[in-house]
Amino acid sequence: MTDDRKAARITPEELRSHQWYGTDGLRSFSHRARTRQLGYLPDEHLGKPVVAVLNTWSDINPCHSHLRDRAQAVKRGVWQAGGFPLEFPVSTLSETFQKPTPMLYRNLLAMETEELLRSYPVDGAVLLGGCDKST
Repeated sequence: MTDDRKAARITPEELRSHQWYGTDGLRSFSHRARTRQLGYLPDEHLGKPVVAVLNTWSDINPCHSHLRDRAQAVKRGVWQAGGFPLEFPVSTLSETFQKPTPMLYRNLLAMETEELLRSYPVDGAVLLGGCDKST
């Protein structure tokens, strides 16, 4: 890649998650403290892009049975790339077991996904799903 075509880099202060973790206010202090309480050290997440891994895995959905392992692989990749992965469970839709049809719930899953990404301190996302007609 030539110098004039380098990938754009943003500073940690430009990350969306900086609004939750990086400011000096009491709310940011609380977010940092709660993240520490979850077992993450500050150098593991501060100033790094927070990447949500939204996973539709469940015991009842045979088409998504591999997604538990796949999510772990995605999280390893995010760590290796310098990000901070957080896994979020989302509704699972199954043509096999859900009656009368999962079609009735597709919009609900889309709304759930949008609101999770909007309301949490994430800078990017990996969405894991499969075999329903919505993918």
